Amino acid sequence: MKQNIYDDPIFFEGYMNLRDSGRTYNDFLEQPAIRGELPNLKGKRVMDLGCGTGGLGKYCIEKGASSVVGVDISEKMISRALKENKDEKIMYVCSPIEDLSKQTESFDLIVSSLAFHYIKDYESVIQKLHTFLKPGGMLIYSIEHPIVTARKDMKNWWRNVDGERLHWALDHYRDEGRREQHWYVDGVIKYHRTIPTLINGLIGQGFVLEKMLEPLPTPDGMNQMPDLKNEERRPSFLIIKSRKNAEPL
Repeated sequence: MKQNIYDDPIFFEGYMNLRDSGRTYNDFLEQPAIRGELPNLKGKRVMDLGCGTGGLGKYCIEKGASSVVGVDISEKMISRALKENKDEKIMYVCSPIEDLSKQTESFDLIVSSLAFHYIKDYESVIQKLHTFLKPGGMLIYSIEHPIVTARKDMKNWWRNVDGERLHWALDHYRDEGRREQHWYVDGVIKYHRTIPTLINGLIGQGFVLEKMLEPLPTPDGMNQMPDLKNEERRPSFLIIKSRKNAEPL
């Protein structure tokens, strides 16, 4: 069964309180970076996987996209998206990413913000998304960085007796698979993969790697969230930008 942690009322309340604060790693690190990698969207058809409350999809429309299909497993997220980011050019679909079927029209761009580390069968999803894209279409996604998801106890910073961060402890990197952590509630499940697994999964399905990015915080983010200085010591996120091969392999 696919996990839908975002519809847990305790998790949802905690998560949305964090996002509504406007002072998050999403605001100052991940979103500026992934938006900066988007192509010219004028007239483009876009799919947003793990769309949440629809902010990224609405941004794509504002940048000229002709239409956006926003997909999320969470009914609570889709409901909030319909309130906050409703647009006649955006269609919201409540579904697990894994259960999507091929659309009648192909997409120019598929984008996903911090959703793929919740997916158990990465390669089958990548294979499916390849069929959703036009030749030359792009897949851009962000995930929690593999050095963040690697350690099985998910406790990575080693600290001294005063609580100061000494160094990042990396372990279990090559032992791929399920990880479980407490984040507002117990039992939040993510899946760890090595960087070669992520990249080879794309290449094996006919994608061409264009860019990998370990984003750094914006200057405003550094001013508002001083802890972001630790991104210089280890990255929180990985962004992968790829393109569907225009020619058959």
